[in-house]
Amino acid sequence: MKILAVDTALGACSAVLLDGDKVLAHIFEAMDRGHAERLAPMVDETMKQAGMAFAALERLAVTTGPGTFTGQRVGLAFMRGLRLALRRPLTGLTTLETIAAGAMDETKKAKAAVIHDARREEAYLLLQDGERTVQQPIVLPFQDAIQRIRAFGPCALAGTGAAAAQENLGGDYALSAIRQPDALWVARLAQKRPTTEDAPGPLYLRAPDAKLPGGKALV
Repeated sequence: MKILAVDTALGACSAVLLDGDKVLAHIFEAMDRGHAERLAPMVDETMKQAGMAFAALERLAVTTGPGTFTGQRVGLAFMRGLRLALRRPLTGLTTLETIAAGAMDETKKAKAAVIHDARREEAYLLLQDGERTVQQPIVLPFQDAIQRIRAFGPCALAGTGAAAAQENLGGDYALSAIRQPDALWVARLAQKRPTTEDAPGPLYLRAPDAKLPGGKALV
């Protein structure tokens, strides 16, 4: 199955094209901004590297969040448009579950905790035990996230808060090098999910910081 996946939701931009287990093309770039300008050229480069036409794609995948409000919408809007143009199913995956999958693969640990800086002294948290999600993505105070990981037990740590978490938790917790989601794991996880006719939407865990005149939150 030929699947194109992208991620723009957090501190990186990536695209991958898989044919079953074979990686045909893969581009990953760390970036804090500029996802909107980079995504379309990156996808074009990915397709050209693989020597494949868009019409040959059988499935699409994208991260839904949590992440930055702009970043989430960039990837989703692009892939939803491609879904309509190609009439191919589009699968949504959370940023944190894709980070967890990469961390478990790298460390060979059966469990992973993803703790990612959400600003305001808060963190995004996900706890993964194999293919079972013990804690769905949530935003909470950083120290509360540490306590939940401690109760979860020794595991791989990933995300931008992983190093600080290990300082609190100790050496029984394996520090992975995975800090950002990667489209490679978006695609690999999507391959295991059933297809749906519905298009995925963004996963927002809190209201945006930006306000309209009068104090109303942007939607």
